[in-house]
Amino acid sequence: MTELILASNNRKKIAELETFFRSASSKELSVRTLQDIGWTEEIEEDGESFEENSLIKAMVPASIGKIGAADDSGLAVDYLGGAPGVYSARYSGEGTDESNRKKLLSELEGVPMERRGAKFVCVMTLVLPENCGLVIPEEWRADAALCAKRNIDPTRVMNVRGECPGVILTEERGAGGFGYDPLFWYPDFGETFGEAAPEKKNSVSHRGRAMAEFTRRLSVLLGD
Repeated sequence: MTELILASNNRKKIAELETFFRSASSKELSVRTLQDIGWTEEIEEDGESFEENSLIKAMVPASIGKIGAADDSGLAVDYLGGAPGVYSARYSGEGTDESNRKKLLSELEGVPMERRGAKFVCVMTLVLPENCGLVIPEEWRADAALCAKRNIDPTRVMNVRGECPGVILTEERGAGGFGYDPLFWYPDFGETFGEAAPEKKNSVSHRGRAMAEFTRRLSVLLGD
């Protein structure tokens, strides 16, 4: 059985990711977390991009001989020049979903709807441990400069980026999802991600789009 370690402690995010991973391969795939294998240390996410932060996290399981997977995701608002971006989870300084949404609404106070465009971004990264017998195909490898910065061989790193466009409302709608979901209006649905059913949201979300391609590649890599 192939074991894959998710480098995350966000239980809601883990639940979403596990749903995708379960269908990634016809082979048996054991999906575990850092907590499951006894890793309790904090991971310093000091990267300058979603790609870099997801790489930093996925390198942790790989460093102890496991196949590591991690996502880094966030919200990029046009009016704010792409903010909160990689700081989405700690935008308010308090680090709670509620406080982050409150700050975002404050930053966009008085901004008309036509200027409240935004997108959710998700980058999924896979890092292979050394000498595992697998190699990432050249066309799937992460940026060589980024890998050099983090001192890792690109043949061990794969990442996939997914994006989903929408609009930031002036008030929250729905109690589902997490993060900025209650403020993120998806026009094709006519509702926010906080109102949409989980399976409906996953079919179009940034994470869903990234995971669709990520799991396809994972299936090929594992030899299905």
